[in-house]
Amino acid sequence: MKALFLIVAVLLTSQFASGQWIKQTIDTTASFRGLSVVNEKVIWASGTEGTVIRTVDGGKHWDVMKVPDADKLDFRDIEGFDANTAYILSIGNGESSRIYKTTDGGKTWILQFKNTNEKAFFDAMACWDSKTCLAISDPVDGKFLLINTWNGGAEWRFMDNSKMPAAKDGEAAFAASGTCLITQGVRNAYIVTGGTDARLFTSTDRGKTWSVQDARMNKGTAATGVFSIAMQDARNGIMVGGNYEKPDDDVNTIGFITALGTTRKIGPGPSGYRSGVSFIDGKSIVAVGTNGSDISGDGGNTWKRIGNENLNAVQAKGKKAVWAVGPKGIVVKMR
Repeated sequence: MKALFLIVAVLLTSQFASGQWIKQTIDTTASFRGLSVVNEKVIWASGTEGTVIRTVDGGKHWDVMKVPDADKLDFRDIEGFDANTAYILSIGNGESSRIYKTTDGGKTWILQFKNTNEKAFFDAMACWDSKTCLAISDPVDGKFLLINTWNGGAEWRFMDNSKMPAAKDGEAAFAASGTCLITQGVRNAYIVTGGTDARLFTSTDRGKTWSVQDARMNKGTAATGVFSIAMQDARNGIMVGGNYEKPDDDVNTIGFITALGTTRKIGPGPSGYRSGVSFIDGKSIVAVGTNGSDISGDGGNTWKRIGNENLNAVQAKGKKAVWAVGPKGIVVKMR
């Protein structure tokens, strides 16, 4: 019986690890990098030309929305909480970095934050709940800038970063998938960086203080580093990245986070540069990038290529809700 159980388990894992992307039909050519999978029914995504899309029936129908007076904005991150509530963050220097919020399913959008620091360039945001969120800018005067809200966005304030480790010269965060900054649990936050260095910043007090360690991944140029992080729980996580100018380069593109600290993957990881990663369940992980996607059914020990689609971001809420987005209006669901 034990042998039979093991055979069945291997077969089920193999079937899932050969997932296939099914393309959605959506009337837009916007390029998407923001993605928020709320549950099996509700999915939000955001992108160029002030575009936001949403489904409330698992992809059968999609609403395509244009945020008013935002045609020139690129919304690289979105945080959804239900069919009605979502925050979006646009990137860019100075006033191009903004945060909007909707509470009526995208019928109206309220501008909550407009950056006034010409040196700042916001990359991503993350939330612990619908009222408590954090956003990050590339370094200004040697340190990453953080803003936060605790009242649903009624106020966004710059946080004291005096207790945050200094950034290295040429170090930055990548606005590639909205996942260079994430939250976990009720107090934890993580930032991954790239450029001249590739590091992992960790906070256990909602961004008030931070520790930092080497991510032990590809680094050294403006195109290299860690692009995305996902946490299964407070003790287990994964980072992906590489060199976006050399998408087929698979050297040091993956790192693991354990209770004992950051360790580098021994053996092959995903098959090239990856800008997004997500846990599907305790053992299954999916990673996406410009040259395709990879999936692991054993916690990242081995990986299998599952497609060549150019994808920017991926997020999962269980095996029945695995979604990814990319350029030219591409939205896909894993079967």
